[in-house]
Amino acid sequence: MVQNIIEIGEREDRVLNIVKAKFGLKNKSEAVAVITQTYEENFLEPELRPEYLEKLQKIRKGKYFKFSSIEDLRKATS
Repeated sequence: MVQNIIEIGEREDRVLNIVKAKFGLKNKSEAVAVITQTYEENFLEPELRPEYLEKLQKIRKGKYFKFSSIEDLRKATS
């Protein structure tokens, strides 16, 4: 485990307290961990879902569809 001393503003401290209360965490370190995990999942390069990989393989093999309108595309993807 890595330990750091950080300086944060009053607003950031309030946000940590809110996250801590919302998730029932014991301390602000756990709140920081939740925030960084959420950031990683949403903004960093996530692992590709298996169904996306299948679609990507079909596109690479040339097995893709051409649509004449947005409506046709929506029908095919729903």
